[in-house]
Amino acid sequence: MRRFPPERIVCLTEETVETLYLLGQEDRIVGVSGYAVRPPRVRREKPRVSAFTSADIPKILALAPDLVLAFSDLQAEIVADLARAGIAVHLFNQRDVAGCLAMVRTLGALVGVPERAEALAAGFAARLAEAEAAARHRPPVRVYFEEWDAPMISGIGWVSDLIGYAGGRDVFPALSRQPAARDRIVTPEQVAAAAPEVILASWCGKKVNIDRIRSRPGWAAIPAVRDGRIHEIKAPLILQPGPAALTDGFDAIRACLGG
Repeated sequence: MRRFPPERIVCLTEETVETLYLLGQEDRIVGVSGYAVRPPRVRREKPRVSAFTSADIPKILALAPDLVLAFSDLQAEIVADLARAGIAVHLFNQRDVAGCLAMVRTLGALVGVPERAEALAAGFAARLAEAEAAARHRPPVRVYFEEWDAPMISGIGWVSDLIGYAGGRDVFPALSRQPAARDRIVTPEQVAAAAPEVILASWCGKKVNIDRIRSRPGWAAIPAVRDGRIHEIKAPLILQPGPAALTDGFDAIRACLGG
């Protein structure tokens, strides 16, 4: 890193963008992912330099960043290109709620505002704990979360954790600990056997087709289908492992579970 705290930061995913805004450090951001939409003004204020698995390397280099923030193995090639060009990069890899809170604290330390980041993370954690305590008097609701439809992919760790905080029980808890989507593929028969009482779906990059879910062969007897408890949660709210999921995404889950 050329300077500390870094004065020029590029964010290749949405959650670090939102976190920096919440920490009052948005002036450090010089480039963002094309998927960054929180807060809404980011689309007017910051140039877009990447998608998720691709980036405009020359455009990033032209911004002369002190630090580039990335996420997951899916951005490993982008990170390698930037590292070879002499750019400092921090790649986060959070896959559960604890990791999301650690990301907030780590990012705060990286930009020189650790106390502010600790307060932000502690606020998120307290809100989740309060909701969890409020849900304890109710029997847990069996929940199937669908991240993609073809193949069917069940929810990742932070989604499973949030379902638990909201008073639900992920029907595929072991799979949620698998970081790679290919390792969370499930069959229609497995979902039917799990008999979820609520189905939540968020298909990254496209609208959920609830009628198509409802009409899957053999699913008519699933309690969630029988009772009409199939809900879409918008991808930017829940598939971003940071503030959006911990706040609005979590609220959406609670609303669908009746919390």
